[in-house]
Amino acid sequence: MQYLDHEFAGNTVGNWLLAVAVTLAVFVILRLLKSFIVGRLAAVAERTSTDWDDLVVAALRRTKTLFLFIVAVYASGVFFLPTGRVGAILATVLILGVIVQAGIWINAGITQWLESYRKRKLEADAAAVTTMSAIGFILRLLVWVVVLLLALDNLGVQITALVAGLGVGGIAVALAVQNILGDLFASLTIVLDRPFVVGDFLKIGDYLGSVEHVGLKTTRLRSLSGEQLVFGNNDLLGSRVRNYGRMYERRAVFNIGVTYQTPRALIEKIPAIIKAAVEAQSDTRFDRSHFKAYGNFSLDFETVYYVLVPDYARYMDIQQAINLQLHAEFERDGIDFAYPTQTVILAGAQREPTQED
Repeated sequence: MQYLDHEFAGNTVGNWLLAVAVTLAVFVILRLLKSFIVGRLAAVAERTSTDWDDLVVAALRRTKTLFLFIVAVYASGVFFLPTGRVGAILATVLILGVIVQAGIWINAGITQWLESYRKRKLEADAAAVTTMSAIGFILRLLVWVVVLLLALDNLGVQITALVAGLGVGGIAVALAVQNILGDLFASLTIVLDRPFVVGDFLKIGDYLGSVEHVGLKTTRLRSLSGEQLVFGNNDLLGSRVRNYGRMYERRAVFNIGVTYQTPRALIEKIPAIIKAAVEAQSDTRFDRSHFKAYGNFSLDFETVYYVLVPDYARYMDIQQAINLQLHAEFERDGIDFAYPTQTVILAGAQREPTQED
């Protein structure tokens, strides 16, 4: 057993073996303790309506196995490897592990907070959800920047010189990725100005779809036919966007034509018939109906009314009901709808008289 007294890296082999055994034991205990605490807190969180306990559970669940192992190694090393440079190395590794794990905990808490906020506010205020998503990204980015700087500081890196160097290099990087930065700043414009939010129905050029996600570089829409449409944020802001999600009422215009053989008395009645058909429908406001023009084959009437709800399906139901009522009224009064017709008049050529006549 004399080999146990041999020294390695400033500590005896026996101490090294004890440190390994204690490390494994402490690691197992920490794993079991984590599972027990998370399980109990999760059960409590399910019975409460507050958010803070959900944040704690989400953060603790993100506790990394590597971090628990580092803690176990340090705990055993303090007692069984007190000499040499091992203790200093273990202390540095523990500090770095705590810094990184703290960043993971904070990031998990921010993610859980944003998710709970999204569930509460999505239907009532989709714009606020879009804004908070961008703010959440900025917060997470700041957390990891701070984690990186703290880690480098503990490793002995001169942060001041590093930040100055990054400032100079950042200019070159900005020139190289100016398109990406353009989309990034465009996303911030979308978040702050709110020209549209998640759930709005947009028409961009020839494309239509509802907004599913506003990201840092792209905005994604779900089209009526089911596929996903992806637009660069910078290009999107440079386009003319029609936002049907902000529509409070819909202006509807339709035209009908009747035949030229319709008696004038019936022609004078048609605007009133159309007005009655529009006003018979709920969620409508009649504007006007006029004998507009003499068409190529019809007497044309133009009607304007408003649907007081933005739903397109409701608008189509109302227009269908108006069309059916007009068909019934015209049929009862003997008014014929016009359809494309053409009248051809043939005239015989007149023959010049001769001497024989």
